[in-house]
Amino acid sequence: MEQTNATQFKPQVACIGILVADLFVPPLPRLPEAGELLRVDDFLLSVGGCAANTAVDLARLGGSAAVFGKVGQDLFGDFVVQELARQGAETGSITRSARQPTSRTVILPVDGEDRRYIHSVGANAEFTLADVDLSRVFDARILYVGGYLLLPGIAPEALFNLFDQAQQHGMATVLDVAGVRPGDLRLLTEVLPAVNLFLPNRDEAAALTGIDDVAEQAELFLRLGAEQVGITLGEKGAFVSSRTERIWAEPFAVHAVDASGGGDAFAAGCMVGLLEGWDLERTVTFASAVGALACTALGCTLGVRTRAETEAFIHSQPARRHTRSPRP
Repeated sequence: MEQTNATQFKPQVACIGILVADLFVPPLPRLPEAGELLRVDDFLLSVGGCAANTAVDLARLGGSAAVFGKVGQDLFGDFVVQELARQGAETGSITRSARQPTSRTVILPVDGEDRRYIHSVGANAEFTLADVDLSRVFDARILYVGGYLLLPGIAPEALFNLFDQAQQHGMATVLDVAGVRPGDLRLLTEVLPAVNLFLPNRDEAAALTGIDDVAEQAELFLRLGAEQVGITLGEKGAFVSSRTERIWAEPFAVHAVDASGGGDAFAAGCMVGLLEGWDLERTVTFASAVGALACTALGCTLGVRTRAETEAFIHSQPARRHTRSPRP
């Protein structure tokens, strides 16, 4: 395992999941034609993947996170580990693959269109829970698994057992998914009974359930065992449902540059609320603000502000008029 940034302190959150070296192209007016050279000001190389993004966001918000994942023995792997450490995450539990390169993604945003991704799975395909030092995981207060369904080495039964053990250690469990395909709901049915907070976005929830209505999507996940469900809706805000209540959260109005890291930032904001013991409405307001601010800069994490700056942003905005109701 990596020795970089290995410390003896107990992190608040153990972030397990995909690790990626991301290359962002600045927003383009259009895609170039075949053979055409389209000039841009610059590119952004940054660490990415759900586990990395969320750990960096937590550190920016004043929390502490340890990252568990796998990268290659290459320059991109060096970059991921060093950049995570520079951003304040603990990297001592990141392992290296001797066979696979570090996962990489090229992100192509086009004005007025959804982002395009070109992705290499790389070392993430080899990552299993055997790579995880459970003693370090159980030192934390929250276990977050990000990018599940893009981690073929983690079977549903193994993930359920990990979450179940975490809960027995008094930890909250949070699950995020990526790379959802129709039929993947079967991979969640065994896991969700041990999940305190499940965080898909609206497209992932629709692909998993085959249902368009967001409230009905959340209801299905709750029936399958999740304690709380938060579905991010992009420019339409978020919908959060627990076993007792529902909240439709209004979005914060920002000038969006790149929405790539909004969901991971929302997850980080939710975990701040869990750590602080906030009620659901305060948590979703804070998480929505963190997610909105993440979209104001190119890349997944550069737009995320400190906790004080985020709270100042919330207070500078019109009061949120969330729609709150009991769960039927």
